[in-house]
Amino acid sequence: MEFTLFLPQMRMSFDQLVERARAAEAAGFVGVSGMDHLAPPMAEDQPMYEAMVTNAWIAAHTERLTVGSLVLCDAFRHPAVLAQQCVSLDHASGGRFELGIGWGSVPAEFTVFGVGSVEPRDRVERLRETLEVLRAVWAGETVDYDGEFHHYAAARQHPRPLGRIPIVIGGVGPKTLRLVREHADWWNVHVGHIDRVPELRDQVGDARVSIQKMVAFVPDEASRERVTETTMKRFGYSSPVIGTASEIVDYFGGLQDQGVERTYAWFCDFADPATLAAFGADVIPALA
Repeated sequence: MEFTLFLPQMRMSFDQLVERARAAEAAGFVGVSGMDHLAPPMAEDQPMYEAMVTNAWIAAHTERLTVGSLVLCDAFRHPAVLAQQCVSLDHASGGRFELGIGWGSVPAEFTVFGVGSVEPRDRVERLRETLEVLRAVWAGETVDYDGEFHHYAAARQHPRPLGRIPIVIGGVGPKTLRLVREHADWWNVHVGHIDRVPELRDQVGDARVSIQKMVAFVPDEASRERVTETTMKRFGYSSPVIGTASEIVDYFGGLQDQGVERTYAWFCDFADPATLAAFGADVIPALA
Protein backbone atom coordinates (compact mmCIF):
# COMPACT_ATOMS: atom_id res chain seq x y z
CA MET A 1 0.00 0.00 0.00
CA GLU A 2 1.10 3.53 -0.75
CA PHE A 3 0.09 6.70 1.07
CA THR A 4 -0.86 10.13 -0.27
CA LEU A 5 -1.25 13.03 2.15
CA PHE A 6 -4.71 14.57 1.94
CA LEU A 7 -4.02 18.22 2.68
CA PRO A 8 -7.00 20.58 2.36
CA GLN A 9 -5.75 24.03 1.35
CA MET A 10 -7.75 25.85 4.00
CA ARG A 11 -6.85 27.46 7.33
CA MET A 12 -3.18 27.35 6.24
CA SER A 13 -0.82 29.73 4.51
CA PHE A 14 1.07 28.66 1.40
CA ASP A 15 4.22 28.42 3.52
CA GLN A 16 2.48 26.00 5.88
CA LEU A 17 1.18 23.91 2.98
CA VAL A 18 4.68 23.68 1.52
CA GLU A 19 6.15 22.79 4.92
CA ARG A 20 3.76 19.86 5.23
CA ALA A 21 4.22 18.73 1.63
CA ARG A 22 7.98 18.66 2.06
CA ALA A 23 7.63 16.77 5.35
CA ALA A 24 5.41 14.23 3.58
CA GLU A 25 7.93 13.85 0.78
CA ALA A 26 10.74 13.23 3.26
CA ALA A 27 8.57 10.72 5.14
CA GLY A 28 7.90 8.55 2.09
CA PHE A 29 4.42 9.62 1.01
CA VAL A 30 3.96 9.28 -2.75
CA GLY A 31 1.75 12.31 -3.22
CA VAL A 32 -0.27 15.16 -1.79
CA SER A 33 -3.86 16.00 -2.67
CA GLY A 34 -6.12 18.85 -1.67
CA MET A 35 -9.84 19.48 -2.09
CA ASP A 36 -11.79 21.55 -4.59
CA HIS A 37 -14.55 23.81 -3.32
CA LEU A 38 -15.53 27.41 -3.93
CA ALA A 39 -15.99 27.78 -0.16
CA PRO A 40 -15.01 25.23 2.49
CA PRO A 41 -17.95 22.92 3.33
CA MET A 42 -19.30 23.54 6.84
CA ALA A 43 -16.63 26.21 7.29
CA GLU A 44 -17.67 28.86 4.78
CA ASP A 45 -16.14 31.64 6.87
CA GLN A 46 -12.66 30.14 6.53
CA PRO A 47 -10.14 31.05 3.78
CA MET A 48 -9.45 28.53 1.03
CA TYR A 49 -7.05 28.64 -1.93
CA GLU A 50 -7.94 27.50 -5.44
CA ALA A 51 -7.03 23.88 -6.11
CA MET A 52 -5.00 24.03 -9.33
CA VAL A 53 -3.00 27.07 -8.22
CA THR A 54 -2.20 25.23 -4.99
CA ASN A 55 -1.15 22.13 -6.95
CA ALA A 56 1.20 24.22 -9.04
CA TRP A 57 2.72 25.88 -5.97
CA ILE A 58 3.32 22.57 -4.18
CA ALA A 59 4.74 20.95 -7.31
CA ALA A 60 7.19 23.84 -7.65
CA HIS A 61 8.39 23.33 -4.07
CA THR A 62 8.77 19.53 -4.09
CA GLU A 63 10.76 17.07 -6.15
CA ARG A 64 9.04 13.67 -6.13
CA LEU A 65 5.49 14.04 -4.83
CA THR A 66 2.57 13.53 -7.17
CA VAL A 67 0.15 16.46 -6.86
CA GLY A 68 -3.58 16.47 -7.40
CA SER A 69 -6.99 16.91 -5.83
CA LEU A 70 -9.48 14.55 -4.27
CA VAL A 71 -11.31 15.60 -6.29
CA LEU A 72 -11.80 18.49 -8.70
CA CYS A 73 -15.44 19.38 -9.34
CA ASP A 74 -16.12 19.00 -13.05
CA ALA A 75 -18.62 21.87 -13.22
CA PHE A 76 -16.12 24.45 -11.97
CA ARG A 77 -14.01 24.36 -15.17
CA HIS A 78 -14.70 24.16 -18.88
CA PRO A 79 -12.84 21.08 -20.22
CA ALA A 80 -10.82 23.18 -22.65
CA VAL A 81 -9.43 25.16 -19.71
CA LEU A 82 -9.04 22.05 -17.56
CA ALA A 83 -7.21 20.18 -20.32
CA GLN A 84 -4.71 23.02 -20.67
CA GLN A 85 -4.26 23.34 -16.90
CA CYS A 86 -3.58 19.63 -16.51
CA VAL A 87 -1.04 19.48 -19.32
CA SER A 88 0.69 22.61 -18.07
CA LEU A 89 1.03 21.08 -14.60
CA ASP A 90 2.14 17.79 -16.13
CA HIS A 91 4.98 19.52 -18.00
CA ALA A 92 5.91 21.89 -15.17
CA SER A 93 6.18 19.05 -12.65
CA GLY A 94 7.93 16.54 -14.88
CA GLY A 95 4.92 14.22 -15.03
CA ARG A 96 3.85 14.46 -11.37
CA PHE A 97 0.23 15.55 -11.83
CA GLU A 98 -2.80 13.29 -11.36
CA LEU A 99 -6.34 14.33 -12.25
CA GLY A 100 -8.85 13.46 -9.56
CA ILE A 101 -12.28 14.51 -10.82
CA GLY A 102 -15.91 14.05 -9.87
CA TRP A 103 -19.36 15.47 -10.46
CA GLY A 104 -19.60 17.45 -7.23
CA SER A 105 -20.11 16.44 -3.61
CA VAL A 106 -21.79 19.64 -2.37
CA PRO A 107 -24.80 20.48 -4.57
CA ALA A 108 -25.43 23.68 -2.60
CA GLU A 109 -22.31 25.17 -4.23
CA PHE A 110 -24.00 24.86 -7.62
CA THR A 111 -26.87 27.02 -6.44
CA VAL A 112 -24.85 29.53 -4.42
CA PHE A 113 -22.31 30.17 -7.18
CA GLY A 114 -24.50 29.43 -10.20
CA VAL A 115 -22.09 26.91 -11.75
CA GLY A 116 -24.57 24.45 -13.19
CA SER A 117 -27.43 22.05 -12.64
CA VAL A 118 -27.90 20.45 -9.23
CA GLU A 119 -29.51 17.40 -10.83
CA PRO A 120 -27.34 14.27 -10.42
CA ARG A 121 -28.19 13.07 -13.93
CA ASP A 122 -26.92 16.32 -15.48
CA ARG A 123 -23.76 16.39 -13.38
CA VAL A 124 -22.70 12.82 -14.11
CA GLU A 125 -23.46 13.23 -17.83
CA ARG A 126 -21.42 16.43 -17.99
CA LEU A 127 -18.51 14.60 -16.35
CA ARG A 128 -18.76 11.81 -18.92
CA GLU A 129 -18.51 14.35 -21.74
CA THR A 130 -15.58 16.11 -20.05
CA LEU A 131 -13.63 12.86 -19.74
CA GLU A 132 -14.28 12.01 -23.38
CA VAL A 133 -13.04 15.34 -24.70
CA LEU A 134 -10.03 15.39 -22.33
CA ARG A 135 -8.83 12.03 -23.61
CA ALA A 136 -9.36 13.15 -27.21
CA VAL A 137 -7.47 16.44 -27.01
CA TRP A 138 -4.68 14.85 -24.93
CA ALA A 139 -4.23 12.29 -27.70
CA GLY A 140 -3.46 15.15 -30.09
CA GLU A 141 -6.64 14.66 -32.08
CA THR A 142 -8.57 17.35 -33.89
CA VAL A 143 -11.81 17.14 -31.99
CA ASP A 144 -15.33 17.59 -33.27
CA TYR A 145 -17.77 16.99 -30.45
CA ASP A 146 -21.45 17.83 -30.15
CA GLY A 147 -22.64 16.77 -26.75
CA GLU A 148 -25.37 18.01 -24.48
CA PHE A 149 -22.95 20.13 -22.47
CA HIS A 150 -19.77 20.48 -24.55
CA HIS A 151 -19.32 21.49 -28.17
CA TYR A 152 -16.00 21.40 -30.06
CA ALA A 153 -15.49 22.31 -33.72
CA ALA A 154 -12.13 21.18 -35.14
CA ALA A 155 -10.50 21.90 -31.79
CA ARG A 156 -6.86 21.09 -31.07
CA GLN A 157 -4.70 21.79 -28.03
CA HIS A 158 -0.94 21.50 -27.69
CA PRO A 159 1.32 20.39 -26.18
CA ARG A 160 0.26 16.84 -25.44
CA PRO A 161 0.94 15.35 -21.99
CA LEU A 162 4.39 13.96 -21.33
CA GLY A 163 2.80 10.56 -20.80
CA ARG A 164 -0.54 9.33 -19.51
CA ILE A 165 -2.04 11.67 -16.92
CA PRO A 166 -3.57 9.32 -14.33
CA ILE A 167 -7.26 9.86 -13.58
CA VAL A 168 -8.89 9.23 -10.19
CA ILE A 169 -12.69 8.86 -9.95
CA GLY A 170 -14.66 7.92 -6.85
CA GLY A 171 -18.08 6.42 -6.23
CA VAL A 172 -20.08 3.22 -6.38
CA GLY A 173 -23.17 4.19 -8.38
CA PRO A 174 -23.72 2.35 -11.70
CA LYS A 175 -23.07 5.42 -13.89
CA THR A 176 -19.96 6.37 -11.91
CA LEU A 177 -18.63 2.80 -12.09
CA ARG A 178 -18.97 2.97 -15.86
CA LEU A 179 -16.88 6.15 -15.92
CA VAL A 180 -14.28 4.46 -13.72
CA ARG A 181 -14.14 1.46 -16.05
CA GLU A 182 -13.83 3.58 -19.20
CA HIS A 183 -11.51 6.36 -18.00
CA ALA A 184 -9.94 5.89 -14.55
CA ASP A 185 -6.59 4.60 -13.39
CA TRP A 186 -7.72 4.76 -9.74
CA TRP A 187 -11.13 3.96 -8.25
CA ASN A 188 -11.56 5.79 -4.96
CA VAL A 189 -14.00 3.95 -2.70
CA HIS A 190 -15.66 5.47 0.36
CA VAL A 191 -14.55 3.42 3.37
CA GLY A 192 -18.21 2.81 4.17
CA HIS A 193 -18.44 0.77 0.96
CA ILE A 194 -15.14 -1.07 1.21
CA ASP A 195 -16.95 -4.36 1.81
CA ARG A 196 -18.50 -3.99 -1.66
CA VAL A 197 -15.18 -3.98 -3.49
CA PRO A 198 -15.24 -7.74 -4.26
CA GLU A 199 -18.83 -7.42 -5.51
CA LEU A 200 -18.08 -4.40 -7.75
CA ARG A 201 -14.49 -5.15 -8.76
CA ASP A 202 -15.35 -6.58 -12.18
CA GLN A 203 -17.30 -3.40 -13.04
CA VAL A 204 -14.27 -1.08 -12.92
CA GLY A 205 -11.86 -2.77 -15.30
CA ASP A 206 -8.19 -2.30 -14.48
CA ALA A 207 -8.63 0.66 -12.12
CA ARG A 208 -6.70 0.29 -8.88
CA VAL A 209 -8.45 0.78 -5.53
CA SER A 210 -7.87 3.73 -3.19
CA ILE A 211 -9.62 5.08 -0.10
CA GLN A 212 -9.56 8.25 1.97
CA LYS A 213 -9.32 7.91 5.75
CA MET A 214 -8.90 10.29 8.66
CA VAL A 215 -6.00 9.27 10.90
CA ALA A 216 -5.15 10.24 14.47
CA PHE A 217 -1.61 9.09 15.19
CA VAL A 218 -0.86 8.25 18.83
CA PRO A 219 2.91 8.69 19.35
CA ASP A 220 2.94 6.92 22.74
CA GLU A 221 0.57 5.63 25.39
CA ALA A 222 0.98 8.75 27.50
CA SER A 223 -0.56 10.75 24.63
CA ARG A 224 -3.46 8.42 23.82
CA GLU A 225 -6.11 10.08 25.99
CA ARG A 226 -5.22 13.59 24.80
CA VAL A 227 -5.10 12.60 21.13
CA THR A 228 -8.35 10.64 21.37
CA GLU A 229 -10.22 13.41 23.18
CA THR A 230 -9.10 16.11 20.74
CA THR A 231 -9.79 13.94 17.70
CA MET A 232 -13.30 12.95 18.75
CA LYS A 233 -14.15 16.55 19.60
CA ARG A 234 -13.06 17.81 16.20
CA PHE A 235 -13.61 14.87 13.87
CA GLY A 236 -15.63 12.22 15.66
CA TYR A 237 -18.29 12.43 12.94
CA SER A 238 -15.83 10.93 10.44
CA SER A 239 -14.95 7.76 12.39
CA PRO A 240 -11.18 8.31 12.27
CA VAL A 241 -8.74 5.51 12.92
CA ILE A 242 -6.97 6.32 16.19
CA GLY A 243 -3.90 4.41 17.25
CA THR A 244 -0.21 3.84 17.64
CA ALA A 245 1.94 2.88 14.68
CA SER A 246 1.37 -0.85 15.21
CA GLU A 247 -2.40 -0.38 15.53
CA ILE A 248 -2.54 1.73 12.39
CA VAL A 249 -0.44 -0.83 10.51
CA ASP A 250 -2.92 -3.53 11.53
CA TYR A 251 -5.86 -1.41 10.40
CA PHE A 252 -4.48 -0.53 6.98
CA GLY A 253 -3.04 -4.01 6.58
CA GLY A 254 -6.61 -5.30 6.78
CA LEU A 255 -7.65 -2.90 4.02
CA GLN A 256 -4.64 -3.93 1.98
CA ASP A 257 -5.85 -7.53 2.22
CA GLN A 258 -9.15 -6.37 0.70
CA GLY A 259 -7.37 -4.97 -2.35
CA VAL A 260 -6.78 -1.35 -1.34
CA GLU A 261 -3.51 -0.12 -2.89
CA ARG A 262 -3.53 3.55 -1.87
CA THR A 263 -4.75 5.54 1.11
CA TYR A 264 -5.31 9.29 1.12
CA ALA A 265 -4.44 9.94 4.76
CA TRP A 266 -6.15 12.95 6.33
CA PHE A 267 -4.42 13.65 9.63
CA CYS A 268 -6.54 14.94 12.48
CA ASP A 269 -3.73 17.19 13.77
CA PHE A 270 -3.65 19.03 10.43
CA ALA A 271 -0.59 17.07 9.28
CA ASP A 272 1.89 18.20 11.90
CA PRO A 273 5.35 17.59 10.36
CA ALA A 274 6.40 15.57 13.44
CA THR A 275 3.41 13.28 12.93
CA LEU A 276 4.24 12.83 9.25
CA ALA A 277 7.84 11.93 10.13
CA ALA A 278 6.74 9.33 12.71
CA PHE A 279 4.15 7.90 10.31
CA GLY A 280 6.82 7.65 7.64
CA ALA A 281 9.25 5.93 9.98
CA ASP A 282 6.87 3.39 11.54
CA VAL A 283 3.83 2.88 9.29
CA ILE A 284 4.72 3.40 5.63
CA PRO A 285 7.63 0.91 5.51
CA ALA A 286 5.56 -1.78 7.20
CA LEU A 287 2.96 -1.66 4.42
CA ALA A 288 5.17 -0.89 1.43
